[in-house]
Amino acid sequence: MFSLTRTSGRQGEIIEVVLRNGWDYMRVLLTGGKSDEPKLPTPAVLRKILVELGPVYVKLGQLLSTRPDLLPAQYIEALTDLQANVPPVPWSEVEVVIRQQLQKPLEEVFATLEPRAVAAGSIAQTHKATLRDGRQIALKVQRPGIDVVVAQDISLIRALAELVALTEFGKDYDVVALADEFATALQAELDFTQEASYTNQLRRNLSTSRWFDPTQLMVPEIIWELTTEKLLVLEWLDGAPLLLADLNVGSNNGDVRAKRKAVTTLLFRAFFQQIYIDGFFHADPHPGNLFYLRDGRLALLDFGMMGRLDPRTQQVLTEMLLAIVDLDAARCAQLTMQLSDSAVPDKLSNLENDFARMLRKYYNISLSQINFSQVFYEVLQVSRENKVRLPGSLGLYAKALANLEGVARQFDPDVNLLDEVKPLITDLFRRQLFGDDPLQAVLRTALDIKSLSLQSPRQVELLLERVTSETLRWNLTVKELDGVRRTMDDSANRLSFSIVVGSLIIGAAIVFSNGQSVVSSALFYAASFLGLWLIVSILRSGRLR
Repeated sequence: MFSLTRTSGRQGEIIEVVLRNGWDYMRVLLTGGKSDEPKLPTPAVLRKILVELGPVYVKLGQLLSTRPDLLPAQYIEALTDLQANVPPVPWSEVEVVIRQQLQKPLEEVFATLEPRAVAAGSIAQTHKATLRDGRQIALKVQRPGIDVVVAQDISLIRALAELVALTEFGKDYDVVALADEFATALQAELDFTQEASYTNQLRRNLSTSRWFDPTQLMVPEIIWELTTEKLLVLEWLDGAPLLLADLNVGSNNGDVRAKRKAVTTLLFRAFFQQIYIDGFFHADPHPGNLFYLRDGRLALLDFGMMGRLDPRTQQVLTEMLLAIVDLDAARCAQLTMQLSDSAVPDKLSNLENDFARMLRKYYNISLSQINFSQVFYEVLQVSRENKVRLPGSLGLYAKALANLEGVARQFDPDVNLLDEVKPLITDLFRRQLFGDDPLQAVLRTALDIKSLSLQSPRQVELLLERVTSETLRWNLTVKELDGVRRTMDDSANRLSFSIVVGSLIIGAAIVFSNGQSVVSSALFYAASFLGLWLIVSILRSGRLR
């Protein structure tokens, strides 16, 4: 177990922040006390504590905002879009980092370099620059010393997770694994070459599509020759955040409405391709990461938080969307158990009843008005209440879906989400049935049928041989019958014992009638003793009735 004393200085700072905000439960843990059940502060207080604790804990809050399977909806809402309240690092310190990473004079690389940061976050800040060849670029520079702070705070978070793991909550939700997941994600975020590779992969994935025009969607190009672990260099995209963009310049109202509809459709199709086809998606499409460029195209930014889905999960989530559209509680329960890391069959009826109650409020609402991401959040909440453990990737999926739907509704209030989703779901099912090449799928199925037809006669022949030779054996195991079998064995043993006792008594009576009083008395006493022992054992077993 990690020792809290290793970070005693930082521990003191945390205790001071916790005490100032009145969170007694965490104070007990940090001072070595014990508590049976975790007690969270109110959502507003938790958000305030995380901001005051600094960049690492802000990142922790951002991670928790992707886990509606762990936290109630009010906490998810409070932690969503959580940002560290940190000022930019002075240019003199940033310049040192840039020179160390490039290992050459800045004048040889940049024609211009803006000392003033255009954006500042908990891990890095961004500057605008122009390369010697004239290309405008964005320079994302890691904050000096942040790696030391991250290592120290990760150690403390892991130690706290091991303490919480001793509680029932920790056992149900495996908080140690959650802390490890957070540590891995944060350490990966400190390596900008990984974010660069994510950006490059998404750029390749979205360069072709059957659902939208790829030329209308931009993902910035990485300048690999200048990118390092602490320096991310990518092309500069000139535009504004989507919700702040002015679409009215040089357009009439009809053109603006058409633009809004076109952009909304592009957003949905691009993200549906990422989630349901590529299985690799931007997990944080909040308004600041969606840019409307001056030339009318849409751009995606900031690829530090990405989600992955395997093909099986993609298929189940596609069916889940259809089950939500149909308000099918039974199907939602079955699909949730398929997604579970450790499905327990006896929870299915409870899940189905809870889903039925949850979906009942949507029966009289038009499908076009249903907030699908909200329904999916409620699906995760029902799963959490039933202690069904789901993979963490579903939290990123839910967050991406919620952000996407929220931006779409703000950007285009007239959007009909069902009209946007229906043709995509239809195409998804067709692709899952036949793949991208229907002819290839038909040929593969034909080969499987041929193989089955060749093997079937031999399998039937072997079965008939085993039946006729009496070598066929059936092995059935029904765990519920084990108790019945033991009870029947006990009853049979007692019945046999009772018969023996009764026989001894009858034998004693016969011998007594023939005048053998000593033998009859011995048999009678022996039978009485055994009969008394049988009665006592039945009484002690509690099965007299």
